[in-house]
Amino acid sequence: MMDVHTLLLICSLMGVSLNLPESSAHSSNPFSGQHAPPPDPCYDDTGSARRCIPEFVNAAFGQEVVASSVCGRPPSRHCGIVEREQRPLVRSCSTCDASDPRLAHPASYLTDLNSAHNLTCWVSENLQGSPLNVTLTLSLGKKFEITYVSLQFCSPRPDSMAIYKSMDYGRSWTPFQFYSSQCRRVYNRPNRAIITKQNEQEPLCTDSHTDPAPQSGAIIAFSTLDGRPSGKDFDSSPVLQDWVTVTDIRVVFSRPQMPRELPLPGRDGQEPPGAPTLVPTYYYAVSDFQVGGRCKCNGHASRCVREKDGKLVCDCKHNTEGPECDRCKPFHYDRPWQRANAREANECLPCNCNLHARRCRFNMELFKLSGRKSGGVCMNCRHNTAGRHCHYCKEGYFRDMSRPITHRKACKACDCHPVGAAGKTCNQTTGQCPCKDGVTGVTCNRCAKGYQQSRSPVAPCIKIPVINPTAVVSSTEGPADCESYCKPAKGNLKINMKKYCKKDYAVLVSVLDMETVGDWAKFAVSLVSVYKSREPLKRGENLLWVHMKDLACKCPRIHMGKRFLILGSREGGASPERAGLVADKNSLVIQWRDVWTRRLRKFQRKEKKGKCSNA
Repeated sequence: MMDVHTLLLICSLMGVSLNLPESSAHSSNPFSGQHAPPPDPCYDDTGSARRCIPEFVNAAFGQEVVASSVCGRPPSRHCGIVEREQRPLVRSCSTCDASDPRLAHPASYLTDLNSAHNLTCWVSENLQGSPLNVTLTLSLGKKFEITYVSLQFCSPRPDSMAIYKSMDYGRSWTPFQFYSSQCRRVYNRPNRAIITKQNEQEPLCTDSHTDPAPQSGAIIAFSTLDGRPSGKDFDSSPVLQDWVTVTDIRVVFSRPQMPRELPLPGRDGQEPPGAPTLVPTYYYAVSDFQVGGRCKCNGHASRCVREKDGKLVCDCKHNTEGPECDRCKPFHYDRPWQRANAREANECLPCNCNLHARRCRFNMELFKLSGRKSGGVCMNCRHNTAGRHCHYCKEGYFRDMSRPITHRKACKACDCHPVGAAGKTCNQTTGQCPCKDGVTGVTCNRCAKGYQQSRSPVAPCIKIPVINPTAVVSSTEGPADCESYCKPAKGNLKINMKKYCKKDYAVLVSVLDMETVGDWAKFAVSLVSVYKSREPLKRGENLLWVHMKDLACKCPRIHMGKRFLILGSREGGASPERAGLVADKNSLVIQWRDVWTRRLRKFQRKEKKGKCSNA
């Protein structure tokens, strides 16, 4: 088909400025070509992204054109006027027969390979009366950014015609350009109006095509950017970017050029005097339909390719996707999608989720607050992480500082004790849980110094009353310190038969809780085993009374939650208001060992045999 340079020459002769791309105008013209492209034109030698655009092509070549009128059904004869050197105006007639390939003039001739040596033309039916409209509809199959639309005629150029464009594959149409010798009368538009920045998307009407030109072989060429003020800064003009975007082109011929009548020639080729005249038939005939432009990829692809289903799509780069590379790929939403330009590639950037998320979204407010640097928000953070970037641990977990935040196990469970902790959230750095009063430990799993375990989940550790052991001992027994006071009970804590026989009871208890009642400490205990008792004792919950002076000097020493073997006497503390067991400084209270079970059973057998009386 006719190349761009030929079109420039012809249009220059016609006085039509196409403003087509020149290789020297690469920086200012959005449709400029690329020279010696590297292996991937979308990236420079350092791997940095840069704008890339598909090659400039005739987007109409080989595409199907739907014509509302095609001659040959039934066969018809077409007569027109042609210019010759010897005789300026002569008639020329031809036959159109759709059933004969040699005489057919289908619409496919509009977009085939155009050759001056083998001219093929689409021809409409003869136009009889009104209406005179004939429509050609070309679908490009994808969005293109076009620079020109040109038609080369086999017939005289029409007197009036309009070019329409569609951006939505033929669902809606917008006027692109009008041609008429009577713009106001035919299209209700002024002739050759001035375009300003305020009306850059307004179609013009012009009578420039009616300038003297050959009756056949003439061209009508429409430049989409010619005369548009923002054309020199196309990258910064969304209005013009939208203006040149096309999926379909429709040409509507509204009125043919009315030819002059010619006399019928005689046998010798001379018109006889008074001979009748021949009125040529009205029809439209076009040899070439071109649409020059680039596959629309918004600066993010250097070529368009066909998918398996034949659909034309951009080969997108810069982390973009879509038929026109018009959106960011999933997970590349750290900044909004933008068209690439000569200054900035505007590639889509991945969200920073520290390898803990597979999805993210864009937030414009965060993008603005960051100085327009980052607006990605991670979604569904995994591995117990949380936050916009999955950059801290979620509630109930804390950072393991020995691992990077990108590690799958960067967050460890707090494991806060369900009773001792005041909440599930621990310190993000140390893992320290918030403990209740009197509770200590990283996970709040034990009572602090000076506190004893209780049975209350509200206050699991209660404070042991502060007692001045010297004052207590001095006021009752006389010695000046706990060492001398507890001396009778100290010494060898080993159990033997003699000690077993001297005591009123020998029991195994588990200490549960404690409270103070006057000068006494009342322990709630669970009676696990009874090895000896002069009075009946039932297993289960019971009470153990210890005088505060004995507890203050730690004779006996009792801890919450532990099991103790107690060998004690009923004397000295038993009373109706203190029902249960009594332990004092003379009692044997030692932490339980499982190996003692056998020894105590042996003591029981000896006691039954009367051996305690001899002890």
